[in-house]
Amino acid sequence: MKSTFKIFFYLKKTAPRANGCVPIMGRITIDGKFVQFSTKLEISPMLWNQQTQRANIVKGSSAEATNINERLTYITSRMLELYRELQEQDLYVTAEKVKNAFMGHTIREHTLLSLFRQHLDNLEKVKGVTISPATVQKYDRTYRHLAEFLKAEYRVSDIALCEINHMFITDWERYLRTKCHCGANTTAKFMQSFRMIVLMARNNGWLIGNPFAHYKIKLEKVDRGYLTKEEIRRIAEKEFVCKRLEQVRDIFLFSCFTGLAYIDAKALTEDDIRPGFDDRLWIMTKRVKTNTDVRVPLLDFPLSILQKYKGKQAFKRVLPVLSNQKMNAYLKEIADVCGIRKNLTFHLARHTFATTITLSNGVPIETVSKMLGHTNIETTQIYARVVNEKMSHDMNNLATKIGRASCRERV
Repeated sequence: MKSTFKIFFYLKKTAPRANGCVPIMGRITIDGKFVQFSTKLEISPMLWNQQTQRANIVKGSSAEATNINERLTYITSRMLELYRELQEQDLYVTAEKVKNAFMGHTIREHTLLSLFRQHLDNLEKVKGVTISPATVQKYDRTYRHLAEFLKAEYRVSDIALCEINHMFITDWERYLRTKCHCGANTTAKFMQSFRMIVLMARNNGWLIGNPFAHYKIKLEKVDRGYLTKEEIRRIAEKEFVCKRLEQVRDIFLFSCFTGLAYIDAKALTEDDIRPGFDDRLWIMTKRVKTNTDVRVPLLDFPLSILQKYKGKQAFKRVLPVLSNQKMNAYLKEIADVCGIRKNLTFHLARHTFATTITLSNGVPIETVSKMLGHTNIETTQIYARVVNEKMSHDMNNLATKIGRASCRERV
């Protein structure tokens, strides 16, 4: 947004002095918002030219008029100079700030990105101890998007906390949706991180009021897709000519039967595969995202996949996991080849483990929650609702079939 600066001089005729002179006032206007100030000058109304905003130089008063005009010219040029200096400092310039700078009133302001940077530095100190790396990464992404937003929309590199209001929040949301092409839920998560910084500012007394008071962060319900037993069978039995597709298929199915997220499957090492209390091999690791313990007993099928790739990876890694982007690109190709009309992504494997592999086969939800490494069982209950909805749909279909059969018998 391009900032506009204007300065205007006028007479305060409602406050005449005993000598008949009146004060000369000034008005600074920036982006339609103005503030008034006293020039500490006075003049006879007879000598004032409102059109030029200067004193008329007439015989008998030329020296006085010249002094006044020189002073007004100095005020104008100095104000403009201060305005430009504040812009160069990348501050969000207001008429009040220019006036304070001219009057010699400097106030140290707390700014948004400086507070955010301080918060990030504090998070880095406890990363992997009390805060997961994923949480730090989430705040870092929010910080970078905010910095880009301020430069693109406000033409500044930081902004005073007191300048954050409802309009700033809605501008930020619109920027995320239109310029960054973020979906509704991604935008909501950025907003949640931003709101936390605003809360910190309020708790420290650096921000009066709540800019989020009339703004509601909205999360949309997401359909957590999963594969059916038939779809898993099709993928598992498919013969691939391309070795790379075969590897991606194997790793995807390994996750379908273990529930590991992409980053956890990639980080899995031989040291994470250990005998459990029942003498079976278990996956014993921690989730990269939340640093919570994960314990998953290995079934025969995922064990066969581990055996297939044993000793072929560097750094004791057990699977040849590509980048997430490449994995998902190959999975889309696998879906086409196998005739599966679903958005096949690596994370779908985790959903499949929760629904088709475990909950649908009677594994208690508490056990599933532990194996998924969920910190809150409510997260796991989302999958349980999906299973319940499928059961209801299946029973309705069965009731329809029974009803039709009964009708035929009566006929």
